[in-house]
Amino acid sequence: MPGRADEFELPVGHALTESEASGPWKAPVATGPLAARLTLPGSKSLTNRELVLAALADGPSTLHRPLHSRDTSLMVAGLRGLGVDIAERAGDGEFGPDLRVTPGELLGGSIDGGLAGTVLRFLPIVAALALGPTSVDGDPYARKRPMRTTIDALRGLGVEVNDDGRGTMPFTVHGTGGVRGGELAIDASASSQFVSGLLLAAPRFAEGLTLRHTGERLPSMPHIRMTIECLAARGVTVEEPEPGVWVVAPQPIRAVDVTIEPDLSNAGPFLGAALLAGGTVTIAGWPARTTQVGDEFLSLLPRLGATVTRDGDAVTVDGGPGVRGGRPVRAADLDLTIGGELAPTIATLLAFADGPSTVTGIGHLRGHETDRLTALATELGRLGGEVVELDEGLEIHPRPLHGGAWEAYADHRMATSGALAGLVVPEVTVDDIATTAKTLPEFPELWSRMLGREAGATRWESLPL
Repeated sequence: MPGRADEFELPVGHALTESEASGPWKAPVATGPLAARLTLPGSKSLTNRELVLAALADGPSTLHRPLHSRDTSLMVAGLRGLGVDIAERAGDGEFGPDLRVTPGELLGGSIDGGLAGTVLRFLPIVAALALGPTSVDGDPYARKRPMRTTIDALRGLGVEVNDDGRGTMPFTVHGTGGVRGGELAIDASASSQFVSGLLLAAPRFAEGLTLRHTGERLPSMPHIRMTIECLAARGVTVEEPEPGVWVVAPQPIRAVDVTIEPDLSNAGPFLGAALLAGGTVTIAGWPARTTQVGDEFLSLLPRLGATVTRDGDAVTVDGGPGVRGGRPVRAADLDLTIGGELAPTIATLLAFADGPSTVTGIGHLRGHETDRLTALATELGRLGGEVVELDEGLEIHPRPLHGGAWEAYADHRMATSGALAGLVVPEVTVDDIATTAKTLPEFPELWSRMLGREAGATRWESLPL
């Protein structure tokens, strides 16, 4: 399958076994209630934002405890190709080395975005600041992901882009060593990443940027808030004179050392596992305050019947007896406009609910790594469930589920959803568990550890870039 995670050498992280990397992965079934405590690697969203800001800063920066995954490795490779020096440094985390980023003169090159939205939407704006042409492409499915907003935005800023009229990849950004900036209006309804990509580079524009969103809705607002707070930590002020308008004056981006938070969206399947298998799952290192949308799991899971408690920086989800013990998930109607990336986990949990549920505000997921609405409806249906696609969401009617094949569509969140369903449905096989390397290469090991089973050793090695 084009775009399979096993088509690239895994970056630092858990070494998948040959069977995990090359064939169907049989999801392990929970045989008793959970009593797990886990620590997760760094946030992909924060790591890739901080890599871009460090590359555009006024001096070297160090990223402590960054995520090492396919998405972040693609960001590292893209920035290196544009002339940024990124080197590994010994770190104190369980999940790999720190990264020392030293800005350099930006020159044209090539960007392989894989299926990484942050790479595909952030780096073309950085490439506009480089001197010379930069080609942008990605995995085959990435050519279906919405990119016209980025292309049109660059042209609106006076940057030449050659896309042969497609509005998708591949395309070439013809950088002249700087961007004029000024006023720009875009419709970012398909992804908040269009806004974030422009804001990250805006301080380097000669006239700064006044950016206006013209669409009726803007999904995943917490990700824009994350971008603004990352900029603020580096001394950059983003003014918001009215909703949907951002103003960034030309100003330096300060070099600072940052520590990356654990990825809270990746915590979702582990926390949700308590509702299915029963028992408790604790995630250590949960920040007291965060802009990560995964923090919403702490308010969403109680609506599905879980109990959530905090003890310092540890968050525990208690699923009681769980579905395995005879207590179904509580049905709910949820609007996930705030964070569509949570939907695959939530929708899978609701397939085990005590009545029909709806998940809305997620129509933009059709343009993610795959069409996640169709994918969820198809795969849950393949196991005997009933899921109806809506224009902006899913209607889920719980039915008894049975084992079977689960296709991941080269989408990490589809792969983890298959593992989640397989906790209480025997004989679920995920065709491509290696695609979890997009944001969590250690997933199979951590999943086994959660279940109290022996897992392969974690090893760390140099980034293969």
